[in-house]
Amino acid sequence: MQSSSQQNIPTSYWIRIVVIFFLGWVVIYAGRSVLSPIVGELQTAFGLSKAETGGIMSLFFLAYTLLQIPSGILGDKIGRKRVLVTGFTLYAIFIASVYFVPSFAVFLFLWILAGAAQGCYYGPQYALSSEAIPKKWITVGSAIIGSGMSFGIAMGYYLSSVMVSVYHTSWKMPFVLVAIPIVIVTLLMLFFVRERITPVNAANSQMAPKGNFADLFKNRNLVLAYITIFCSIYGFFVIITWLPNYLEAERGMDKIEASQIASIVPWISIIGTILCSYVSDKLGRRKPVVLFMMPLSLVAIFGIVYSDSYAVLIAVLILYGFIGKISLNPVLIALVADNAPRASLSTAFGLYNFFGMAASICAPYVTGLIADKTGSLNSGFYFAAFITLIGITAISFVKEGPKKTD
Repeated sequence: MQSSSQQNIPTSYWIRIVVIFFLGWVVIYAGRSVLSPIVGELQTAFGLSKAETGGIMSLFFLAYTLLQIPSGILGDKIGRKRVLVTGFTLYAIFIASVYFVPSFAVFLFLWILAGAAQGCYYGPQYALSSEAIPKKWITVGSAIIGSGMSFGIAMGYYLSSVMVSVYHTSWKMPFVLVAIPIVIVTLLMLFFVRERITPVNAANSQMAPKGNFADLFKNRNLVLAYITIFCSIYGFFVIITWLPNYLEAERGMDKIEASQIASIVPWISIIGTILCSYVSDKLGRRKPVVLFMMPLSLVAIFGIVYSDSYAVLIAVLILYGFIGKISLNPVLIALVADNAPRASLSTAFGLYNFFGMAASICAPYVTGLIADKTGSLNSGFYFAAFITLIGITAISFVKEGPKKTD
């Protein structure tokens, strides 16, 4: 049942925060993906191997992942909006400062700090949106928010590839430009997001159940959701980190063409995200939708390597975009929202993203290391397919009841 406090939330407010949090994901993923098309320039500038280049993203996501649980707990303790605005302010400062780096060590330091600042977003953001969005729209609302990832990836790819290849700027310049929309989104959150959507007075807060961190690990469905998102994100970050470079090195494409082809995944995922989330909300269940999507992800990852023509490559990238991690994420977010206690909602989402993004630490480096050992990125994609198979196994053990009614 939808709570009476949630029913009193104005429609205009929850739609507004859906838009703002959508823009939040746009600028987060733009900041991440701006690096991918220029890894060749980075390797040349600093004399890096593929494993070392992959390690740059791995360290970024290590910092991002380590901040998930603390930011979730802080959001529940001191205020989710406060954590969001502080994190985004630091994110803008750190990523813009890349332009002034005199050495690789300073670049890496600032890049890691930018990752840590991004780590303040996930748990507090989804806690605020899950409180505000009506139950019957929770998956679709989360899907619209999450589709900002698709726009952000495409934005980052185009920004860096066009600036460096067409306008011949320094590889540092895209980092400065991407900081501008980050500042704008920070101001939107500061002025238009409420700290508490359903305020709790002192008397009621004493009667409300307190969140217990350890209890989250006693929930079977939450633990299985954490395993599943790890496996899904592993394959996803192999693709968004290495696909542009893979298409250049293995398929002979130029930088702009490789970025355009790689952008198929995020663009198509916009459609897949909304459609799969709508089906999940209509069914009132999450497991059947995930068990439809993940095996197709497995096929698509294999297909990237096995495709022997341009048309087949496009087809498998469209398939992955439609049912891959970005489309899957809102369904798993709804699974977490269905099973997590409200008092620990920010922490539960922080844990969810902690375990999921742990894969983003491993995927770039491991894929680069495999490429260095084998002389090809193909084996890295095969390994990502194996990890996806583990995720399929995990979600099959989720226990779900019949369709939930509002």
